Amino acid sequence: QVQLVESGGGLVQAGGSLRLSCAASLRTFSAYDMGWFRQTPGKEREAVGLIAWSDEMHVVDLVKGRFTISRDNAKNTVYLQMNNLKPEDTAVYFCAAGTRVRTGRRANEFEYWGQGTQVTVSS
Repeated sequence: QVQLVESGGGLVQAGGSLRLSCAASLRTFSAYDMGWFRQTPGKEREAVGLIAWSDEMHVVDLVKGRFTISRDNAKNTVYLQMNNLKPEDTAVYFCAAGTRVRTGRRANEFEYWGQGTQVTVSS
């Protein structure tokens, strides 16, 4: 059974940093595109960014210059480094894995999901 397990969330002051990790029990992890999404109550899950199997990385404009995504295929882990955090970054953050990802911006492109980790940024 495939599992994605996020960790690293917590409470941080505005301007601070957090690094989220997502460990995946995927036999061919290196072949998967890995995405990060976030969700706040009452809102749809929104894309944060994607790192493709090729290591090509994209993040959405809202977090560009502050967030980066990296992966370690030897550890079956993807990371979301978040710097200069803002209160509006407060959300539950999810990682996702897929092999048929086209844009990385739609949740239905991904096959597997983690349970999420809470990030709270205080002002």
